[in-house]
Amino acid sequence: MEIAVREASGVNILKFSGSLDTNTSQVAEIEVNNLLAAGHDKVLFNFEELDYISSSGLRVLLATAKKLKVSGGLMKVCSLNAVVQEVFDISGFAGILSLASNEEEALASF
Repeated sequence: MEIAVREASGVNILKFSGSLDTNTSQVAEIEVNNLLAAGHDKVLFNFEELDYISSSGLRVLLATAKKLKVSGGLMKVCSLNAVVQEVFDISGFAGILSLASNEEEALASF
């Protein structure tokens, strides 16, 4: 898994490629926690190049959403492929997290 981090319009965008699973979720959690510790309160997870997400990956998203809710921040997820969308639908995360079709739509909703 690779994570590319950039900023656009005051939003930190984390673009994932590969799989977010048990083997890689700790790296993702550290990356996100570093952003939050630096005071960034708008986070967008771009999953355009994410092939797979497991329950460990979902846990990272849930933990991030909880931390941002407490601090008054916002989190969005965009560009889910069919496999990742199915995991979100089955797990109920599609109803819990704010999802957008693409990065442009997500950025406009912050």
